Amino acid sequence: MKYHPINSALFIKNRQNFASQMKPKSMAIFNSNDIYPISADSTMPFEQHRDIFYLSGVDQEESVLFLFPDCPNESLREVLFVRETNEHIAVWEGEKLTKEAATKTSGIKTIYWLQDLKKVLFEMSSYADTFYINTNEHYRATVETETREDRFTKWLLAKYPAHSVAKSNPILQRLRSVKDQIELDLMQQACNITEKGFRRLLGFVKPDVWEYEIEAELLHEFVRNRSKGFAYTPIIASGNNANVLHYIENNQQCKSGDLILLDVAAEYANYSSDLTRTIPVSGKFSKRQKAVYNAVNHVKKEATKMLTPGVLWKEYHVEVGKVMTSELLKLNLLDKADVQNEDPNWPAYKKYFMHGTSHHIGLDTHDYGLLHEPMQANMVFTVEPGIYIPDEGFGIRLEDDVVIQENGAPFNLMQNIPIEADEIEDLMN
Repeated sequence: MKYHPINSALFIKNRQNFASQMKPKSMAIFNSNDIYPISADSTMPFEQHRDIFYLSGVDQEESVLFLFPDCPNESLREVLFVRETNEHIAVWEGEKLTKEAATKTSGIKTIYWLQDLKKVLFEMSSYADTFYINTNEHYRATVETETREDRFTKWLLAKYPAHSVAKSNPILQRLRSVKDQIELDLMQQACNITEKGFRRLLGFVKPDVWEYEIEAELLHEFVRNRSKGFAYTPIIASGNNANVLHYIENNQQCKSGDLILLDVAAEYANYSSDLTRTIPVSGKFSKRQKAVYNAVNHVKKEATKMLTPGVLWKEYHVEVGKVMTSELLKLNLLDKADVQNEDPNWPAYKKYFMHGTSHHIGLDTHDYGLLHEPMQANMVFTVEPGIYIPDEGFGIRLEDDVVIQENGAPFNLMQNIPIEADEIEDLMN
């Protein structure tokens, strides 16, 4: 891995928190992701399943974690299975986890090779009444591929039909949404790497540069700072491309006088950052562009102040909508009649700001978190308002990642990344 080793205290604590929520006489099972094929012998880069990483720190394919906190055999209360390694594998594929390295990474003492899984599972199942299975229940999930976890669950329930079944996901939704300080430090590192990429761009962008050239500059800066690269598919949208919310082609030339919307950020140690900035290709905003930019920035600042413990996500968005409506009126994009006659289910401001303001962020860019439950301290949210005006040929979105505090204003993990319009112009010139 490119990233520095993570303190195993994080994973020990995460397992303890999960185990405390389990039913008596139950065991939970977590699988690594598959390595997905492209064709012939080509594969996509491996990405670890975030749940097994959260609970063990193991960032390797074909790993399986068993948790059975009240198992009568104390040595089987935490069991990690890893792929057996040898000199041949080391030569052809690189170093894999030894049993000793797996313990050092995870803090788990009982490590088996994967080939022993069915034998160990048979013993553990005889003590257990309930299996916790791990399904993807994220509110944005649309999964068509059968995952390694899915295949294992299907086999497990067919092999042991008399066991009860419980779900891991509701426990993980709550646990993963509230960050440990070690996690916050890793996310800060991702944001710091993102800052380096953005500052690099401010001196690079000029008229006639291509969107993909900007993407290349970012990737260079991210990887040289120990990131695998982008936390999500980068959006580098010049001109009217910015009015396509998930524009990812990044294949157009940036013209003088246009704006570039950059929704781009680095990962670090599997933790995401999520940044959006909008900058002028020529290094200077027009009067109209700056007015809209400052309106978006104002909404972002006001929305950030609202992120405090106890706030409900749905109510928060209603309040942000009121601030956005006020700004759109000042910009003459809406008039009073638009607001008075609006559909409550699709307010007038949605014509220019059609997406949500905030989402959880962490191991996933759109991270775990139950949106119907009140916000808590140490949750991390994006704040990302935007105004999109196809008729004027530009769209503006601004986004930072902020940590909810027990008392006081949220802490902005991206506070050092330039955002004020005048500062952007100064740095580009």
